[in-house]
Amino acid sequence: MIDMTSVLGLILGGGQGTRLNPLTRDRAKPAVPLGGKYRLIDIPMSNCFHADIDKIAILTQFNSASLHRHIYRTYMRDNFSKGWVQILAAEQTPTSRDWYQGTADAVRKQWIEIHEAHTEHILVLAGDHLYRMDYRKFAQYHVDHEADVTVAVQPVSREDAPSLGILKLDNDNRIVHFHEKPQTDEDLDSLPSGGNTSKPFMASMGIYIFRTAALAELLEQNPTDDDFGKHIIPAALKTHNVYGYQFKGYWEDIGTIRRFYEVNLDMAKPDPPFDFYDAEAPIYTHPRFLPGSEIHGASLHNVLISDGCRIDEATIRQSVIGVRSVVGASVTMNRVVMMGADYFETDDDKEQNKRLNRPDMGIGYGCVIEDAIIDKNARIGRGVIIRSNPDREEEENENWSVKEGLVIVSKNAIIPDNTVI
Repeated sequence: MIDMTSVLGLILGGGQGTRLNPLTRDRAKPAVPLGGKYRLIDIPMSNCFHADIDKIAILTQFNSASLHRHIYRTYMRDNFSKGWVQILAAEQTPTSRDWYQGTADAVRKQWIEIHEAHTEHILVLAGDHLYRMDYRKFAQYHVDHEADVTVAVQPVSREDAPSLGILKLDNDNRIVHFHEKPQTDEDLDSLPSGGNTSKPFMASMGIYIFRTAALAELLEQNPTDDDFGKHIIPAALKTHNVYGYQFKGYWEDIGTIRRFYEVNLDMAKPDPPFDFYDAEAPIYTHPRFLPGSEIHGASLHNVLISDGCRIDEATIRQSVIGVRSVVGASVTMNRVVMMGADYFETDDDKEQNKRLNRPDMGIGYGCVIEDAIIDKNARIGRGVIIRSNPDREEEENENWSVKEGLVIVSKNAIIPDNTVI
């Protein structure tokens, strides 16, 4: 069996996350809240801990302050731990004056620190996926096949294929062709792997394990190649042993506003496709020591509610309610992802709100909100109506946006009484 102390977990968290804007306007993509109380970074971090990977490095770049704070508060190891969690932030050096230009370029620019981990293998992970994988099985497969590179793969539909790296496997699961985000029918028609008629294409999950020496060779041999999917993996097919590891569990790439919204709402279903309640492999996050939620006369149907919430006589359906959320009486919410708040308002805070003529944090009396994402610390006044539909034109304002048929209320937004959006 492989010794997992010989594997470095490397989480790529430096991307700008433009497709998740405005949720990434003030935070890094891996710091985006998930499931009411978690952040996206918690998924690969938890998977690493369950796999006994004790050396973890996180590459960061854009809007990284809240991500760094979350990592330091949640995952710093004590003096008696053999491993470590290290943040590798983009920086200017005597040999490089540029920001990360892509996933592979980020690794290349931090190679000195990565090499000093002295591990035989490097597990490269994304910071915006939702899944639970036993990396020990993945790494063992990699070693058993004497692979230089192993890519986690999964069947996908024709509809999803253009947004992913699509590949072909031979009978031994060796990758023989790789096409990053094929856009034309001609490209797609040349790539089906067969077998599953509803999901005929085999896609890269953006999860790779490299022999450290092989990764060093690939980065050196292709010095201008900046991205793993576009450049490094296709180049490796010509010179190295590259295999596919077929993962059969739940996996979602939370790369767009719509996918983020739908994945969150899935968690409020009676039988959610992803189980946060797995006793064998729980998802870790920052411990907040919050009280239990208070619910007074509310009507709730398929709702996921986090800690520290206060909900009066509201009607809430198919929604996720994040930590410290406050929902007033006579509120109707349908298909809403509410991220909650970073702190509780005190009586003095509420008196100041009155003086400033602004709503308290949370959702005020008599609001109707449907098909929306409400970011943290939002202040929504009394009688506000927020509705959207798939055909609504995209729009961006200081306090709210319309994107992919959804209304997104921005972090720290103030929505005055009786506003209609």
